[in-house]
Amino acid sequence: MLDRIAKLLPFAILAPVVMLGAARPARTEGAQTPYPRMAPLDQYLITDSNSEILLARSAAPSSVSEGAEVMVLERTGYTTAARGRNGFLCLVERSWGAATYDRDFWNAQVRSPVCFNPAAARTYVPVYLMKTKLVLAGRSKTEIVQAVQSALDKKELPALEPGAMAYMMSKQQYLSDEGKHWHPHLMFLVPGDAAKGWGADLPGSPVMAANDPEEGATIFLVWVGHWSDGTPAP
Repeated sequence: MLDRIAKLLPFAILAPVVMLGAARPARTEGAQTPYPRMAPLDQYLITDSNSEILLARSAAPSSVSEGAEVMVLERTGYTTAARGRNGFLCLVERSWGAATYDRDFWNAQVRSPVCFNPAAARTYVPVYLMKTKLVLAGRSKTEIVQAVQSALDKKELPALEPGAMAYMMSKQQYLSDEGKHWHPHLMFLVPGDAAKGWGADLPGSPVMAANDPEEGATIFLVWVGHWSDGTPAP
């Protein structure tokens, strides 16, 4: 089940940030993919910043997202498009929120709205923002992994705080070609490979998890029964 769940999520995140997922299954670098290289940058951009703000806010119920900071992707990276007042941060992750070995890593169709709580905004989102800078600078997948790992090792990126979590409840999310809209869900972010300690993905266990070794975190997933606008989910 882990491989199937992880394959449907873009976090990175994630990438991380989500990047989020911004979590993905363990595929090899040489695995077949319809997206072997980065598409022209324009294909990843949303030209109307207001539309991107609305899409980012759709990740969480309005009671959460209306007071959140919102970042949008521009040619040089993410910039703040709306100031927040509750500590949450919403953005639309692109495909590189996934692990570098994922088939959708360069999929320009991916749009993954995520709203991170304050702990995740401070300590998880910086990894995704760094990956974004590296992607836009034309770095290879290998260079991206090495740079992120080096920054984590040298503590140039913050350690993941306890209580980090994120909302992914947008009805308009496009997580991957296979997952598409998948399910509205919450993500709880824990340092290291923590799935075993939670009994995740064992027969009969309701706990779902995806380990993200490139970012040193485990993402625990909780399905919810409705989208952020309150309408029922499949």
